[in-house]
Amino acid sequence: MSLPESDRELVTAELDREPTAAEAALFENLWSEHCAYRSSRPLLGAFESEGDQVVVGPGDDAAVLALPEPDAADEPPSERDADDYGDTYVTFGVESHNHPSYVDPFDGAATGVGGIVRDTLSMGAYPIALLDSLYFGDFDREHSRYLFEGVVEGISHYGNCIGVPTVGGSVAFHDGYEGNPLVNVACVGLTNEERLVTATAKEPGNKLVLVGNATGRDGLGGASFASEDLAEDAETEDRPAVQVGDPYSEKLLVECNEALVDEDLVLAARDLGAAGLGGASSELVAKGGFGADVELERVHQREPNMNALEILLAESQERMVYEVAPEKVDRVAELADRFDLGCSVIGEVTEGNYTCTFEGETVVDVDAEYLAEGAPMNDLASEAPTQPERDLPDVDLADAFEAVVSSPSTASKRWVYRQYDHEVGTRTARKPGDDAAIMAIREAGATPDESDDPDAGVGLALSSGAVPNWTEAAPYDGARAVALENATNLAAKGAVPLAAVDCLNGGNPEKADVYGGFKGIVDGLAAMCADLDTPVVGGNVSLYNDSEAGPIAPTPTLALIGTKQGYDAPPAALDADAVDESELLLVGGGGGALGGSEYLAQVGGADQFPELPDDPANLVSTLAAIGRHDATLATHDVSDGGLAVALAELITADVGVDVDLPDRVAAFDETPGRLLVQTTDPEAVAEIAGDVPVLRLGDLTTDGSLDLTVGGDAVSVSAADVQALREVIERELA
Repeated sequence: MSLPESDRELVTAELDREPTAAEAALFENLWSEHCAYRSSRPLLGAFESEGDQVVVGPGDDAAVLALPEPDAADEPPSERDADDYGDTYVTFGVESHNHPSYVDPFDGAATGVGGIVRDTLSMGAYPIALLDSLYFGDFDREHSRYLFEGVVEGISHYGNCIGVPTVGGSVAFHDGYEGNPLVNVACVGLTNEERLVTATAKEPGNKLVLVGNATGRDGLGGASFASEDLAEDAETEDRPAVQVGDPYSEKLLVECNEALVDEDLVLAARDLGAAGLGGASSELVAKGGFGADVELERVHQREPNMNALEILLAESQERMVYEVAPEKVDRVAELADRFDLGCSVIGEVTEGNYTCTFEGETVVDVDAEYLAEGAPMNDLASEAPTQPERDLPDVDLADAFEAVVSSPSTASKRWVYRQYDHEVGTRTARKPGDDAAIMAIREAGATPDESDDPDAGVGLALSSGAVPNWTEAAPYDGARAVALENATNLAAKGAVPLAAVDCLNGGNPEKADVYGGFKGIVDGLAAMCADLDTPVVGGNVSLYNDSEAGPIAPTPTLALIGTKQGYDAPPAALDADAVDESELLLVGGGGGALGGSEYLAQVGGADQFPELPDDPANLVSTLAAIGRHDATLATHDVSDGGLAVALAELITADVGVDVDLPDRVAAFDETPGRLLVQTTDPEAVAEIAGDVPVLRLGDLTTDGSLDLTVGGDAVSVSAADVQALREVIERELA
């Protein structure tokens, strides 16, 4: 890829001369789709990003959010005021590493983790949790399994080595990802008002200091590589564009960054990701309205004879650039040396242009703001998709049930998360495998003598993912459903949403039907997040996810965090000790259709997308209140696979259920915003629910089986049979 001729003409006119080779390469990368969001930025204004909880919103390396005090943590943000928030902050960001993970699944995924962790560091925060949302082609295909295994290994290796727990996420399999998997990784960090750092340069004369690994030639042109369709030979031809990670150096960088922030040595910071040193340093000074003088030969290097362009654009990992007051540079160098990291004073902030010299020759001399923000936006045509008519096949219930429960997309992901260290850091109160993870934020409002009290601090609930079947069937409503589904995951554990970040993945936007689907997921996600009163405070866009196999389904990964008082939450498994004194309820109404369901994906047919509930904010708040009620013993949301799969996931060897449903739609409809609730006080649930539908759902039994009758047809499976069906991934990859 090279600088397009139309862009070259703009740059030439701005500079009043032809750009140098280094300048052309910088503009090529920083004006790429990956960095400049040329096709998506015109759409992103649909998102609402403000609120009393938002300290730093979109535009920085990560968002920063104030946590509520414990006694306000159960209240929806709409019912809080600014005084309800304390001085404990969390950072929240998400990134994609899609193309690199196709070319080199291990390093592509591993460096995706490294990048989002450094985004967290650049805000003065310590990383406390990771979420990974992964999408692959059909599980039955050998190449999909190769990519799947490599990506999971890369994430687990990097995350485990740096000591940041991977506590949640999602995995989906869909034939649209065969030639282009998606790897979306979110990170949560912890900081406070005194430690907060941003990526905005503060003052001319301050030094730019590069700390971390030495610069090599890996990852050259990574930003432009991520902004074009994958070619048939991408796995070999594009390998130089993939970075190679070193998690042990990243761990040292994490601890060094903590020391630098502790001693108030950092005025501004940015991690070296897309477009390497050129991208990070120019964007940092541009945000402050400044320029910089950078001497490229000062950069510590690990390969001989590197030229200016290579030093400027290499995306070598585990590097940060800091703005440092001149009198504090020596102390920064001392700390870098303590952690066995390289340190180079590469230049300083100026009032002029962004300039780079190499061995006495000026190779870059441009206006920093024009470089960072001057890319022209694309005006693209779009075609909205249509909805099909209902065409439901007549299939055997037992066969359909088995196919849906054993589908890799709905089946257990234990094979994935058991490879992750999800308890390191001693904050993980609710582990992977449940509807949402919960992290214990003891710093929020708890006194030292209350630090072990599960009700003293704030529980931070986390969920992330998307359902490609939904957004392929109906981009707008499917994206709305994705947002509601993630919010329901939090509510199942008693938490209310605080804020969201999104990773918007699409195909080639120059195709009108593809861009129409992408526009649909943006508008749908924005609409539901607004309805949920949940600000979208940051995110990432990844387009040109096309390959020889065609475009991906539009995929709006949403990562959502919420709060509750304390860290306890009901599990997603029935309580066998309370069979006689409890009932199983379904709270929330179905949408009356099977469009986008795993049922139709397995048995064929077509249908409209389900109708989503009215007043989703009130619904989620209601579900969360039920999740927190003292009489609630177990909760589980209804999602992939519908009610049939949710019931199968709830039963254990000691407690089962006997349920009678009217038809296949009731059994396999995937409308989000519904909870299965085991309670000893059904009247209290009904009172909390108000106008939200509540249905007593059959009988709890002690035989450990699911006895399901659907429209007169019946299927009976034991907990052991369900477990065997749901272990398809582990069984096939053993």
